[in-house]
Amino acid sequence: MKPQSLLGALALLAVAAVPALAQEPVKLGFITKFPVPFFATMENAAKDYAKRNPGVEIIYGQGTSATDIEGQIAQIESMVTRGVQGIALTPVDPTVSTALDKAVAAGIKVVLMDNNIPDWKGRTALATTNNFAAGKIAGEYLKTVLKAGDTLGILEGVPGVPALDDRVNGMLEGLNGLDVKIVGKGATNCTEELGISVAEDLLTKNPDLKAIYAACGPPAAGAARAIKNAGTANDKIVLVGFDFCCGEEEALKSGVEDASVAQFPTKMAELGVDALVKSIRGEKVESLIDSGAALVTPENMAKFK
Repeated sequence: MKPQSLLGALALLAVAAVPALAQEPVKLGFITKFPVPFFATMENAAKDYAKRNPGVEIIYGQGTSATDIEGQIAQIESMVTRGVQGIALTPVDPTVSTALDKAVAAGIKVVLMDNNIPDWKGRTALATTNNFAAGKIAGEYLKTVLKAGDTLGILEGVPGVPALDDRVNGMLEGLNGLDVKIVGKGATNCTEELGISVAEDLLTKNPDLKAIYAACGPPAAGAARAIKNAGTANDKIVLVGFDFCCGEEEALKSGVEDASVAQFPTKMAELGVDALVKSIRGEKVESLIDSGAALVTPENMAKFK
């Protein structure tokens, strides 16, 4: 072998003997809205992701309610102070974008989960259910069990929050021209207590109410309680929820609730965190990541536990 060939071969061997460099560690903030099982599932999924991916450190934060805007802003500011390279969060309201702008200006990547902030250009990606399409699933189900002229009451989430509004608008689209009379709407802030209150009001004012649609899980469970407390037979009113959480399983088992639209919070969190990690490490990520949705009924709900 010629000397230069020998040197080349030795150089290749030397390179092959050097172990691959480990991925650079990353430090993330993970912020969810408020303490309900849906967001607990997301946080657990993020923790599992960190366990499976050495070098990924995640700091967790959570607000106190679906309207805790100041609390979420404080969480975002805290993450920036603590030196995170990226923030994954479920925005409680579009107005938190001002705090996110400051984070982005500091070089922090932001991935939104569950809710989008319309017209905000600072996000790296959005990992979410297509809430309009998911709401449409609920409307399509209602169309199979209602007839023209039937009455429908709606338990909204937090009016003005795009994802929650999409769930209502998608449901109406899913009815696809069926002449159903909307007899009332009410904001619930995605709480069971307000779900009970709004549902009771609907039932009192509309003795012949045929259906209730709830845009969040806790109000759906609240509506189930209101229906039961009113002594209304299960076959007299159709109840459809969204999230399949927070007491909906029990309501479906008892026959008070007829169906719910399930999201996949584990998948949503994993996809969101993975996109954030990849973007920090310079990899390309999709700007919109759909985590999917499906209709849950008493017959198939075992698959969704």
